[in-house]
Amino acid sequence: MLHFNHSSVINAPIELVWQFHERPDILQMLTPPWQPVQVVRREGGLQIGAITEFRLFLGLVPLTWLARHTQCEPYHLFVDEQISGPFETWIHRHEFQSEDGKTKLTDAISYSMPGGDTVEFISGWLVQSQLEAMFRYRHYVTKRECEGKGNNWW
Repeated sequence: MLHFNHSSVINAPIELVWQFHERPDILQMLTPPWQPVQVVRREGGLQIGAITEFRLFLGLVPLTWLARHTQCEPYHLFVDEQISGPFETWIHRHEFQSEDGKTKLTDAISYSMPGGDTVEFISGWLVQSQLEAMFRYRHYVTKRECEGKGNNWW
């Protein structure tokens, strides 16, 4: 199993950062423009049992990714797990920690790829680099939206 972590500190209270993640359009906002991903449906927000369906494109080939939220502790964490999709397993923890009026946001992902250790050894670096770019973008957007003055989405 492979692991990925990305953290940043958002200069905003934890309640605001959490509420930002509750937005109905959050997945569209946080998807980098270079990624060939469509949000097909999102049901249930951040609550346990909520379902999200994505359509990924590997070249011209569409691939469906279905995830379910398995944990939710408001203002602390939520966890989504792949039900079906491109990975053998995928568990994504979104963690929120209050630090002196600011919020430490951490995305922690544990995943395994079809084909086992050999495939992970050969192509794991590529997935890791794609995750790094994606979460740099996601945290940039989160900082911009939550720290920005004059934003009235909340």
